[in-house]
Amino acid sequence: MPNLILDNLQATIHDDVARALAEDVGEGDITAALIPAERRASATIISREQATLSGTAWADEVFRQVDPAIEVEWRAADGDQLEPNQPFCLLRGPARALLTAERSALNFLQMLSATATRSRYFANLVEGTGVRLLDTRKTLPGLRMAQKYAVTCGGCHNHRIGLYDAFLIKENHIAACGGIAQAVRQAHTIAPGKPVEVEVESLEELRQALEAGADIIMLDELSDADMRSAVTITAGRAKLEASGGITESNLRSVAETGVDYISIGSLTKDIKAVDLSMRLSM
Repeated sequence: MPNLILDNLQATIHDDVARALAEDVGEGDITAALIPAERRASATIISREQATLSGTAWADEVFRQVDPAIEVEWRAADGDQLEPNQPFCLLRGPARALLTAERSALNFLQMLSATATRSRYFANLVEGTGVRLLDTRKTLPGLRMAQKYAVTCGGCHNHRIGLYDAFLIKENHIAACGGIAQAVRQAHTIAPGKPVEVEVESLEELRQALEAGADIIMLDELSDADMRSAVTITAGRAKLEASGGITESNLRSVAETGVDYISIGSLTKDIKAVDLSMRLSM
């Protein structure tokens, strides 16, 4: 599975987990304190449904921060398909620590696996077309990088990370700048080298964006026929991204117009946690 994002996420993973444990454990797990401190246990994490796994690094960090003595053995890796009732993680260590870490570890695994599972579902819908499905900034606050990593585990790709790493010039930006050409020119001036994407709502605006030198052009709610025309007009001079009004039912037809990218907010926004459970044994 892709690790380019994960390789640069160690500090983020640490901070994500520290926040999660602070809100869950607080001043201490008073229920776990009922168990003798010296008691050791084993545990197994099981998937209750079919899913694409993601979030193992976050779970590892939970166990590490709670108690480095916890031993973790993964029987599946991020991006692998899980089947119902499949045990995919074995744990050994102090019983108190295992129980304290349980909820935070499962929360990360359930949410990130849900993101990966939904991404895998959409990626399968456009298999063979050559289009790349992109996520958006519609992510859970504070967990953007985690969800964007999970998207890649499901076979989809990342759009810009935030407002700082690429331009996305929309209708209001264009109006405030005085036109597409002015907005693109200013973008190249204030941040040379940053990708410049322009959202257009017609083929005429597409031509303006091409003349202005946009790197990527977002086709906002254009018909399939207009998107095919856009591909012909563009002729490789810029990358084309379809966005807006795209659902499961029309995704394949949009992909077959020849656009390079399709952005879908629901990859990260409309998710339901995967059903996982942890079983403890002494």
